[in-house]
Formats: sequence, C-alpha cells, structure tokens
Amino acid sequence: MTITLNGDPHDIPGPLSVSALLKELEIDARRVAVELNLAVVRKAAYDSSVINEGDEVEIVNFVGGG
Repeated sequence: MTITLNGDPHDIPGPLSVSALLKELEIDARRVAVELNLAVVRKAAYDSSVINEGDEVEIVNFVGGG
C-alpha cells in the first residue's frame, strides 16, 4: 500500500503502527516527532496509531548541535 511520507509516495507492506514504520525505516523513535494526517502523535501512542492506505506521515528528526 502507498502512503505519503515527508511529502513523497512511499510503499509499505500493509497497515503498520507508527512504531513498526519507524523500525522498518531504521529510525530511532526517541529522536523524532511524528505527525499522522496533520495530527502530532504522542510517543505513548506510537504502538496504537495505525498508518493506513493513503495516510500522510511526516517524520521530523531532532538535530543537536551548538
């Protein structure tokens, strides 16, 4: 199925939780913020928030520096 990930089409194997998507993309969940269909997803809800066909996902990585 196809979702929009950070503005681009992206194929995933089927409905996935936010946690499962981050794992598939090899992204550390502790270092990102996730928006699903224009709503920020709380880290506590990553396991229960399911991404379906046509959903829009934005993943923002925190960058440290000084």
